[in-house]
Amino acid sequence: MKTENIIRALAGTLVLTSLVLARLVHPSFLLLAAFVGLNLLQSAFTGFCPAESILHRLRLGTPAAPTPPAPNPSRRP
Repeated sequence: MKTENIIRALAGTLVLTSLVLARLVHPSFLLLAAFVGLNLLQSAFTGFCPAESILHRLRLGTPAAPTPPAPNPSRRP
């Protein structure tokens, strides 16, 4: 499984778990959902994801394939 997919599954699981725990145990568990959301937001802007670093250290997941460069419309063959 690709690292990106593992991170998405982990984030979704943590958010859903925090919602269930907030409903059944204590509303403070919503802070976990907020933390996950903020982490996803900062990762989108900085490109750094702590979960990705941890997964690489544990040797889990495969890196996503690099995105090929977009064709340059100003260059003609």
